[in-house]
Amino acid sequence: MLDPDELLDLAESIKTDGLLQDIVLNTDGVLLDGRNRLAACEIAGVEPRFTTYTGDNPRAKIFSKNVVRRHLNKGQQAMITAMACSLSGHSLRGLAKTHGLSRTRLSAANIVLQHTPDLAEQVRIGAFPLDAAYDIARETKAQAEAFQEKRDRLTEHAPDLAKQVTESRLTLDDAIATLEERQEANRIRKQIADADTLHLADGHTSPPLAQLAERGDITWHQANQRAEEFLARRQEAIDRAQHNLQLIAESWTAVQDLAARPGTQLTWDILSGLVPEVRLLAERLITLN
Repeated sequence: MLDPDELLDLAESIKTDGLLQDIVLNTDGVLLDGRNRLAACEIAGVEPRFTTYTGDNPRAKIFSKNVVRRHLNKGQQAMITAMACSLSGHSLRGLAKTHGLSRTRLSAANIVLQHTPDLAEQVRIGAFPLDAAYDIARETKAQAEAFQEKRDRLTEHAPDLAKQVTESRLTLDDAIATLEERQEANRIRKQIADADTLHLADGHTSPPLAQLAERGDITWHQANQRAEEFLARRQEAIDRAQHNLQLIAESWTAVQDLAARPGTQLTWDILSGLVPEVRLLAERLITLN
């Protein structure tokens, strides 16, 4: 309702100029729009004029009519429009354009309406600012999405845990913690199995780490540590060998030059200045070339 002064102003206007806009009732005679005009007519002593709404969505009609109220702030207008949209099925973009509202503000109102409907009503009646309600709704939305993500993760990877959560035998956080423990255990066992496979393929004959862990000679944690150490040493050896071979490839021209001058004084002078193991390698490379 308008405040008393505004209502008196409206009554004076109706008394002077007449009722410019009909008061809207539904087919049962229930007031849909115009309660301020009706009250002002009573104050002014003017006979009100009524029209009947015959559409199938009276709530949307009420909301859409209230958007243009001059005493509403932008947040209220945006919220009423978002509510009307939810009832009418119209697009937010279309309603924003129709009523000259910011799409950003209208989108914020829609988030509040979807995720904190109690606050949406407070915004509509002007008891709570839209921006503050939007901050709360956005946090509520994030929490709901995080919750649903956890539920989906459980359903996909641990249906048994998801069932326990549904039956309230396990909290969601405890179920996620159990799932993560399982996944970490599986990761460790896979890493150990991969290390054992490479260990065997490289020609080592010591017992597999998984075998040692299964029979209790070492713990799974110790087996994983050894697997990580083996994989690290193996990768270092690979990197080092590749680096050295790269250096050889970059220097291969020098080997080819020596191979093209076998028995020459230059070749002899180059080879004689090398330490024995390097000289032996150079002679073999020259022969291979």
